[in-house]
Amino acid sequence: MPLTKVEVMKFKKRLEEMRGKLTNSLQANTAEVKRPDEATGYSQHQADQGTDDFDRHISLEVTTQEFDLLKKIDHALQKIEDGTYGVCDLSGDPIPKLRLEAMPYANTTVQAQEKLEKGHY
Repeated sequence: MPLTKVEVMKFKKRLEEMRGKLTNSLQANTAEVKRPDEATGYSQHQADQGTDDFDRHISLEVTTQEFDLLKKIDHALQKIEDGTYGVCDLSGDPIPKLRLEAMPYANTTVQAQEKLEKGHY
């Protein structure tokens, strides 16, 4: 069953809130990764440098995952603008409301996603 306009607006508000929080988090993580290492020098122990490098690597991984999620949110918001929100990008079937409540940025049904992951799309 297609989503009502009220339901779509509820999802839009939620997506915009998610986008705002994610954007703030990305800005903070990006600043952290770009921060110069003030402690670099002869006095820093190699183990400390390794820990700093590991922390920076983790921050980069988190930032990459957040950026991917931001792209999904932007895609969902674009689908709202296009009037296709709640419709699977692959099969054209309606995405169940429960799936959208769990993942408002979902752009496929579970069945289509499974087929995609198995290489059937």
